[in-house]
Amino acid sequence: MPRPRFTGPSHASALTLSRVILVLLLGAGGLDLIPAPRPAQANGQPQNAKRPNIVFILTDDLSMNLLPFMPQLSEVRKQGATFTNYFVTDSLCCPSRSSIFTGKLPHNTGVFKNAGADGGYAAFNAHGNVSQTFAVALQKVGYKTAFLGKYLNGYLPAQAGPAPGWDEWDVAGNGYKNFDYNLNQNGALVPYGSGPEAYLTDVVSKLGRDFIRKSGSSPFLIEIATFSPHAPYIPAPRDANEFPGLQYPHTPAWGARPDAAAPPWLQSIPELMPMNIKNMRRAFRMRAQSVLAVDKMIKDIRALLAELGDDNTYIVFSSDNGYHMGEYSLRPGKMTPFDTDINVPLIVMGPGVRKGAVVNDIVENIDMNPTFVDLAGAVPPGTPDGHSLVPLLRGTGADDWRRMALIEHHGMPIVDPADPDAPELHSANPPTYEAIRMASAMYVEYALTDPCYYDLSKDPYELHNIAAGLPPAQKDHLHQILRTNATCKGPGACWDAQRLQP
Repeated sequence: MPRPRFTGPSHASALTLSRVILVLLLGAGGLDLIPAPRPAQANGQPQNAKRPNIVFILTDDLSMNLLPFMPQLSEVRKQGATFTNYFVTDSLCCPSRSSIFTGKLPHNTGVFKNAGADGGYAAFNAHGNVSQTFAVALQKVGYKTAFLGKYLNGYLPAQAGPAPGWDEWDVAGNGYKNFDYNLNQNGALVPYGSGPEAYLTDVVSKLGRDFIRKSGSSPFLIEIATFSPHAPYIPAPRDANEFPGLQYPHTPAWGARPDAAAPPWLQSIPELMPMNIKNMRRAFRMRAQSVLAVDKMIKDIRALLAELGDDNTYIVFSSDNGYHMGEYSLRPGKMTPFDTDINVPLIVMGPGVRKGAVVNDIVENIDMNPTFVDLAGAVPPGTPDGHSLVPLLRGTGADDWRRMALIEHHGMPIVDPADPDAPELHSANPPTYEAIRMASAMYVEYALTDPCYYDLSKDPYELHNIAAGLPPAQKDHLHQILRTNATCKGPGACWDAQRLQP
């Protein structure tokens, strides 16, 4: 398939950005739409069947508008299911990854930032999360497990060893440049240089394929967590000249100026300057180039599985958070409650997954842990707040699925210049907030300011806060629902909170 060479899509119509990208990917018809909601969680492991393998590819800062540059991923989509309403619990690395590992919301993992008392590797460990990951659960039922690539901010390969639950451990600390990094490889520190063979995405791809080959008859779980396409957006040398003339895909949100009802932090953002636009154009081209190596990894893993005659492996593709570049006049970054940052890809293929299916139900990254545990027929390693997606994958569902996703974010008043996720000036560093993303609305409560409400049926790009015009009873109802979600403890309470009627 030839690589797309876009020169800049026109302004989108009344569709959200994710829908626009999916239209580009999926075409107009012939898709199997899975109806909304399904039943209570069911064991994904058919009785007497061999336990399936799982390859989980987690990218870093990959936004929906990069999907058209991944033709191999498009092939995976044709063979599996695409989730259009998949949201992260926080559009920031460590809170999101902690939710993925444990199946818990940030207020139950205790991880809200990338560093400090409530962030990063140290907070993840301090709150006992290391014993409650899906790797621990699968290892207990005989899985060979491998973690490759990026773990959590604050992990130092020279000072810390493998985490519990992982048989194979090949993990970098600061690998954002994709060159000149160290891997902790099963306790040994191994340096990698600046030659083309050291490109980190390619290295973890090869390590993953090696692990598959040596797993033998044992079921395996691999998480390959790339640093790409995170800044500084370094592509593989072979891809450095791809997509000449590429333009950023503008939507009505791009360059939009906040109105009087916008939250104060957004009103403080100045308009985009020509230099900002020039830099973002260059950065987006590099981001598109950098995902080509991820796409090649998908191709190579699938080719190996075909070579081995393997038809019992799930391939799961996602990102820890999205990314904005110019939307709402923001410079490149994340951490907002807008869909650019919280709505990310989730594509799954494997045994029993309906080909070409599109799932429109609201799902969240807290669902990954219970899904992997369910597929493996394992016992949950803790008390995850999420639910297995297996019924959605197989289209066996019924009623009463969740009606909202909870997003929790702690502001970052102190910026550590050594933090690769430290927000640049005017890129978005919103104050602490909690939000619920519903099927057709977003409700946000920021610290010390009035709430925001966006009617996505009329305002899909979240440009107009209409909270002031809501009836007092509706505002109170939304506030109570948000508080119930943001304080829930335990899977029963959190599941009930997410199924409340907005």
